[in-house]
Amino acid sequence: MSVSADADSSPGPLIEFPPRPWNLSALVAALRQEQGQGDAGPQIENGAHKRYGRVLPSRAALGSAIDSLRGALFPAHFGAVGLVGTESRDDFVARKLDEALVSLHEQIRRGLSFGCDHHDRDCERCDRRAGDIIRDFATRLPDVRRLLQTDVWAAYHGDPAARSLDEAIVCYPGITAIVHHRVAHPLHVAGVPLLPRMIAEIAHSLTGIDIHPGAEIGESFFIDHGTGVVIGETALVGNRVRLYQGVTLGAKTFELDEQGHPVKGRPRHPIVEDDVVVYAGATILGRIRIGRGSRVGGNVWITRDVPPHSRITQAQAHSDTFRDGLGI
Repeated sequence: MSVSADADSSPGPLIEFPPRPWNLSALVAALRQEQGQGDAGPQIENGAHKRYGRVLPSRAALGSAIDSLRGALFPAHFGAVGLVGTESRDDFVARKLDEALVSLHEQIRRGLSFGCDHHDRDCERCDRRAGDIIRDFATRLPDVRRLLQTDVWAAYHGDPAARSLDEAIVCYPGITAIVHHRVAHPLHVAGVPLLPRMIAEIAHSLTGIDIHPGAEIGESFFIDHGTGVVIGETALVGNRVRLYQGVTLGAKTFELDEQGHPVKGRPRHPIVEDDVVVYAGATILGRIRIGRGSRVGGNVWITRDVPPHSRITQAQAHSDTFRDGLGI
């Protein structure tokens, strides 16, 4: 069956399909209209990739690159199946690093090109900048590995259920999330469009932990259990901080410009100082400071500064006895 476009849509036959209980040509015309290719509708697709044929970074390629990087950073845990013949540990690390860096280089170039105002698809300026960024990123990998080592130790020592460092590395969602963040953050600082958020969202989909790549997180960071944790873009987290599931380090309010749109990039998330523990379900909002050594209890709501070494808990639970539903 040949499905042709309706008279009021673009001319020409579409791909031939067997009979369907829906009108493909009408659906295509309606979607074209909503995608901004017709005369009406928001023009959200009239960006650089549409005008100049630029290609978005690939989420699948980024996921593979992160997997390769993880193998290079933890070859004893993610390298056994990758060893080929008599390949040594260093050979394996070199191979995984090369795979990861080659892929990231291309994805960085795509991200820069997508956000570039040049009309050429192949922008020499973007190519040069991509090379500079990936070169600098590669030199930072030993420090990334050092930070991750402190995170793994924090997970092991912070959770009595952890039987070994190996268990923390291969099993804990908090470690998976922080691996992605330690990779995404320097790319965010370098100003790479899209890639850092895509890496963060890969971790979010895998773990349920949502860390914006702009958040600055110190060493020995541990998220226990993890599901539902949210850390906002401008959050500053010190050393040896531990969070439990459902914790939010979020914004209370944000400034609006004259058109009523949010002002981007202003500090609006909490500062959590060293040696703080935040228990499950706590919500900490705004550019406030949680003083070092404090303990924030479960399910509390905090919008004001907390002095160092504080203990913040809910009000005492109140219990009464009622008959036949009276008093509720």
